[in-house]
Amino acid sequence: MADLRVNFCGVELKNPITTASGTFGFGHEYGEFFDLSQLGGIGVKGLTPTERLGNPAPRIAETPQGILNCVGLQNPGIDRFIKEQIPFLRQYDTKIIANVSGNTVEEYEGMVEKISDADVDLIEMNISCPNVKCGGMAFGTQPKMVEEVVSAAKAKAKKPLIVKLSPNVTDIAEIARAAESAGADALSLINTLLGMRIDIEKRRPILSNVMGGLSGPAVFPVAVRMVYQVRKAVSVPILGMGGIRTGRDIVEMLLAGADAVAMGTVMFNDPTAPVKALRELEEWMDAHGVKSVSELSGAVEVG
Repeated sequence: MADLRVNFCGVELKNPITTASGTFGFGHEYGEFFDLSQLGGIGVKGLTPTERLGNPAPRIAETPQGILNCVGLQNPGIDRFIKEQIPFLRQYDTKIIANVSGNTVEEYEGMVEKISDADVDLIEMNISCPNVKCGGMAFGTQPKMVEEVVSAAKAKAKKPLIVKLSPNVTDIAEIARAAESAGADALSLINTLLGMRIDIEKRRPILSNVMGGLSGPAVFPVAVRMVYQVRKAVSVPILGMGGIRTGRDIVEMLLAGADAVAMGTVMFNDPTAPVKALRELEEWMDAHGVKSVSELSGAVEVG
């Protein structure tokens, strides 16, 4: 049997499969379909300083090979997560990846400091949020803003800090280098691509927020390309995500440069997709004589 263990920022994952924040809630519903202990890690719903109800409906729109969403970071707030959800998640033999968001540098600092003292294993910082002090421009779109918010958060972090990158930029490698130079322990990518759908009968946008984030199989080639580019630009570990459905997709993402992966949108269609993909990954590795999953990371041959 192949060795599926992954050392990610000093945290051992039993296998490279985690769940993408925003798609898994806090695991309650998926726990009815399979034992969550089979996962390498669980990326929980994005957390904010206080409870958020999110955007009004409609906030989901189907697209060819994916979905658009403008859910708007609906969550109970960080304090309720710590009190109510961590004890539930600790029933399972898996790692907890807490995802945090903010609208100012100070909010990110506070979130990272508070969650560092909680019983989680890794912190994932979503920098796709709008910086209210800079006219609403997302933190993750400008290298200087990336450096500012990551360095401030890293100073408060007592757990490994993963910085989640937005694909809605001109040069993803430049953004990745900025995050690494500011102290990021790891990077996760990609977050959703900006998209839009229109109801042609009503001549109105389908989503209440007009635009939303595109996820699902349609973004997989973009995700593979960006992970490949980032792997060449930085040395920190990478959590690859974006349209992954199968064990073969996982192998492809690892070859591009990821050290571990996160699965998301596919679970809306098949809640058991992660455990199926894990079995497929094991079968592929055994068939190809790969002894350790770490051998695959960044092993694509170019030229």
